[in-house]
Amino acid sequence: MVRQAKAQRMLTHDQIWVALDRLAARAGLSPSGLAKRAGLDPTTFNRSKRVTSDGRERWPSTESIAKALAAADSSIDTFARLIDDDAPDGRSVPLLGFAEAGASGAFDESGFPSGKGWTEVALPAADDSRTFALEISGDALAPVYRDGGIILVSPGTPIRKGDRVVVKTKAGEVTVATLKRRTAKAVELQPLDASQAERTMAVSDVGWIARIVWASQ
Repeated sequence: MVRQAKAQRMLTHDQIWVALDRLAARAGLSPSGLAKRAGLDPTTFNRSKRVTSDGRERWPSTESIAKALAAADSSIDTFARLIDDDAPDGRSVPLLGFAEAGASGAFDESGFPSGKGWTEVALPAADDSRTFALEISGDALAPVYRDGGIILVSPGTPIRKGDRVVVKTKAGEVTVATLKRRTAKAVELQPLDASQAERTMAVSDVGWIARIVWASQ
């Protein structure tokens, strides 16, 4: 009697990269944030680095995976589970660097992602299907939000007094602050740095305002 060999699944290029995306999300980071924390070039895990210009698949090195695991305080067993898990830890949302958020064309008139420069990151699911993420760079928002961290922004979630929000003016300025008060004519904001004076914007100068519903720790 001839026994049939059990079919074995081959490890795929997509599985490895999805596992790295999930590893970053578990650590509350974007793929580039994980790379920076691991001491690698910030673009090491970017989607643009996963396929060469001539269409060949590019695989992450074992060294870069080992450094990513150490940076995320995870084991190879955890990584293996992330490879084998068919259900994502959350869902993918559009991701853009905070420094690029003020660029012309990054958002449409309603405050939804548009144009080039956006990638994706797996983050905790949110009720608002229009949710997007911004990656923090530098210390401008410290100590509340640190370099390499990400914030999840929900345009469709109701905003209340005391919520942290992202505001983009019609002139293109993007700011993060705590909402103090909003009336038909003005929006009053408290900067994250409590030592700074409150700021009042005319509603006519505000392009859009959206609530921050989650942030990496």
